[in-house]
Amino acid sequence: MGIRIDSLRCSLIAIPLLILASSFHSASVGPCEVSYFNGRQIFNFSLTAPIAGFPHGVLSEDGFYKVAENESVLWFQLCDGMIFNHDPPRCVGCQDCGGPSHCGSGCSALVANNIGGYDVCSTIGGVSSTSADIMDEQNPQKGVIVKISSLDTKENCSLSVSVICNSSGLTGPLGLQKSGTCDYAAVLQHPSGCATVVSVHGKGLGWFATLIIIVLCVFGAYMLAGAVYRHFFLGIRGFDVMPNLDFWITLPQRTQGFFTSLVRRFRGPTESYRDSYSPVNF
Repeated sequence: MGIRIDSLRCSLIAIPLLILASSFHSASVGPCEVSYFNGRQIFNFSLTAPIAGFPHGVLSEDGFYKVAENESVLWFQLCDGMIFNHDPPRCVGCQDCGGPSHCGSGCSALVANNIGGYDVCSTIGGVSSTSADIMDEQNPQKGVIVKISSLDTKENCSLSVSVICNSSGLTGPLGLQKSGTCDYAAVLQHPSGCATVVSVHGKGLGWFATLIIIVLCVFGAYMLAGAVYRHFFLGIRGFDVMPNLDFWITLPQRTQGFFTSLVRRFRGPTESYRDSYSPVNF
């Protein structure tokens, strides 16, 4: 029983601490929406939001991006499925990505490798397996990384696209890199990689305010866990369900006595305090 109550108290204490800590990290609202708070500013990224010159955000208006390196060719579309109105992939092995007649359609990334003179396709993933995060916590305005993971457990392919902030226009995709058997990385410079910055007045909570919040959360969790234990396990009802009730009732008197003693120590006894004693003659 003691182990169960200790676990309950630890859980109640850990929940507010985790909530507090999570406010200082990035949060992915959608597959291509990221918000990051560094204590002073909020950096919001929405890769699919329309901006000047790019009504569909980071999405390619052709329906896909294409980049080639050595004997590998990669097609991808960030935050959506690919559409091929021209120059479709011509390779074998795309049954789970549009099928032989619509190779590449629907999924978010497809790679073709030349094996024995034939282009063999591997599906990397779709919208449901897309996630995004900021590139650099020290420089949040640098951009975001969009990662697409394979839905096929046999190959476990992945694609990481660094969308770097470039307010002047689109550059890329560039620099297709391959690591391992089926992990790829590419770079795309795009205005959608630039954050919308919201300044927070002041300097945030500060360490002292954060400490006070943590102490209050711990105290509240302690009181709640103690009350639950005394009510359900000890059968105590009414106001006595509060743990250490005698201590909390005498706390104001104890605090007053402490401060009174502290003042007397630094200021010395007051006149009324000295007059209460009569002189003794020997």
